[in-house]
Amino acid sequence: MPKNYEIDMCHGPLLKKICLFAIPLICSTTLQLLFNTTDIIVVGRFAGDNSLAAVGSNNAIIKLMLNLFLGLSIGANILAARYYGARNKEDMEKTVHTTMLISLYGGLAITVVGVLGARQILIWMKTPQEVLDLATQYLQIYFLGITFTLVYNFGSAILRAVGDTRRPLYYLTIAGVINVILNLIFVIKFHWDVAGVAAATAISQAVASILIVVCMMRDTGAVHLDLSRLKIHRIQLNLIFRLGIPAGLHGMLFSISNVVIQSSVNSFGNVVMAGNAAAINIEGYVYFAMYAFSQTAVSFTSQNLGAGNFKRILRVLFLTQCCVITTGLVLGVSAWLFAAPLLSIYTKNQAVIAAGVLRMGIISKPYLLCGIMDVLTGALRGLGYVVAPMIVSLGFACIFRLVWIATLFQIPKYHTVQTIYLSYPISWVLTFIVLGLCFAWAYRRTTEKTFLSSGSSL
Repeated sequence: MPKNYEIDMCHGPLLKKICLFAIPLICSTTLQLLFNTTDIIVVGRFAGDNSLAAVGSNNAIIKLMLNLFLGLSIGANILAARYYGARNKEDMEKTVHTTMLISLYGGLAITVVGVLGARQILIWMKTPQEVLDLATQYLQIYFLGITFTLVYNFGSAILRAVGDTRRPLYYLTIAGVINVILNLIFVIKFHWDVAGVAAATAISQAVASILIVVCMMRDTGAVHLDLSRLKIHRIQLNLIFRLGIPAGLHGMLFSISNVVIQSSVNSFGNVVMAGNAAAINIEGYVYFAMYAFSQTAVSFTSQNLGAGNFKRILRVLFLTQCCVITTGLVLGVSAWLFAAPLLSIYTKNQAVIAAGVLRMGIISKPYLLCGIMDVLTGALRGLGYVVAPMIVSLGFACIFRLVWIATLFQIPKYHTVQTIYLSYPISWVLTFIVLGLCFAWAYRRTTEKTFLSSGSSL
């Protein structure tokens, strides 16, 4: 790999390198969100509120289906970063080829399950009848192109392991422009409604995945990909699974709780659904800006663990927390302050806008708490402790939210959408406190052992 794409995470000043790593990652995740944003804006403006609700209500399902495999990409990132930090070229090469083959198999599996099960899943989620057909159509077309999404994300995870967050940004920029153009053509000119935005997303993701594969094939460094050498290497597969499955289950647990919450929101009708969908999309920009620092904590911690730089790991955690708190405070409060004009981009329906403002008033302001939680998760994963965040999230976020919905929300006095939304900030506080204690224990245990264990977990 050309040296100007790499970041040496193990030596030199940290803050500048954290920013050099995180800023392109923020831009990349922002562009990925634009895929969904343009979907929502175009259907909201040119197809109506039912189409807006149909596209937005699928967000929780898509995340649920994707999260297990995206967790595996995190496992691949942790493993590749550790090998790269230890300068282990042979195992790095095996990790690259195993990872990309996993993305292909995973994409095909999700396609089959997603296409065949879309309608039934939406019925289980209590999707209103007037939205059901449109939501099913969108979801099925989206899942037909899901393999491209996985290939891009797994390829990006490998590039992140060596500090390269810029080239994935370039490819997503190209794909994002294509997505916007196709959205306008398919919906406004051809009147394809939700099918048009789903097809535009799939095509643009295909472009991004092809570009990243070509990039890796042409690379002559640690991330070089040779299609003829694609093979599942058992040791690397086991390590990716040991590191990645808990991360994937972690994401799925959050998604399951969000699916239950979405089902509860659906019970308030399509206006609240549409407002909730638009607000979630706006909040997504805040969330993924913060989440970039969680990914930064994973790669920087893992590389420094591979190099044996234990004191530097604490510095990484401190600086990434400072960055995420600042980002969450500025963007979260700004999103709340400008909620109404931002929501008016998606729809002119004042009732929908009011429903979105209500959600953002409760969730956007304290969003930095979610960022603190995610950075602690990233630091633990970088140390190789991937089960701890899953267990903590299960108990203090997911189960807590489910119990909240099953108890307090069922009381007539508190049977409101505000009660649903309040479960989020409370669960963030509980989770990050426990994760902080877990990190202190894991760091002490790691330094005491003074040796590397690629698959160590709590």
